[in-house]
Amino acid sequence: MLLADRVAIITGGAKGIGMGIALKFAEEGCAVVIADIDKKSAEVTLAQITKKGGRGIVLACDALDKKQVRIAVDKTIDQFNKIDILVNNAGGMAVDPKPIEDMPEADWDKVLTLNLKSLFLFSKAVVPQMKKQKYGRIINLSSAAAINPPAHCIHYHTAKAGIIGFTLDLAYTLAPYGICVNVLLPGPVRTDFYDPMLAKLSEKEKDAFFEELGKGEIPLQRTGTPEDIAGAALFLASELASYVTGDALLVSGGSPLRPIQTPIQKTLDK
Repeated sequence: MLLADRVAIITGGAKGIGMGIALKFAEEGCAVVIADIDKKSAEVTLAQITKKGGRGIVLACDALDKKQVRIAVDKTIDQFNKIDILVNNAGGMAVDPKPIEDMPEADWDKVLTLNLKSLFLFSKAVVPQMKKQKYGRIINLSSAAAINPPAHCIHYHTAKAGIIGFTLDLAYTLAPYGICVNVLLPGPVRTDFYDPMLAKLSEKEKDAFFEELGKGEIPLQRTGTPEDIAGAALFLASELASYVTGDALLVSGGSPLRPIQTPIQKTLDK
């Protein structure tokens, strides 16, 4: 097993990409701490892990609250005596993104905070433990849209680009301590992330949207799955990537390799 006896905190691990990573890590022998504000969904994910013989705990945690983050990190150390891996997956996008000229300042602040503050708070809390043990893996979740925007959503894309900068700085700073810091840039992945923008569509229309999205934007001709992203995260978390730090890994089906035809934008314009 690639992560035997490792301990990982996964923020936003209750659903979507975070859930996919939690399940994959557990399959590879890792004790998984699911830190999520949605405790009910996190417990459903943990039940899947334990059913397959995996180990883990759920910690209800608002990743934007420094006290809750500190408590989550302390409880993890109390339970497992260490933290080997941190996956900063928590984040999100505004339900109704507006053009920059119409965007309320509050919307900008909310999205930047949601995507960057949780990254800062959890890294700040975990780094001292990783320095002490002279080992660690920090994996941040950005987006392929940070470098190749499929639509005008400037607060989200700016935040995701900020995650890349955060990663590069931290990777350089922590390298002498044996801590590797990398960032994943997923392309379109079918998760509940899209639910707000597709709320008015039927299931059949949603299927058609994702099919068009894959064929219109992705050279591999399909949208991604949480398992696709989890595989890349597993590589970065394991000793296979022991000489990889400060890297931004696209997991996007090759989407930046050709011009975007924006089914996302067409949906938003409806």
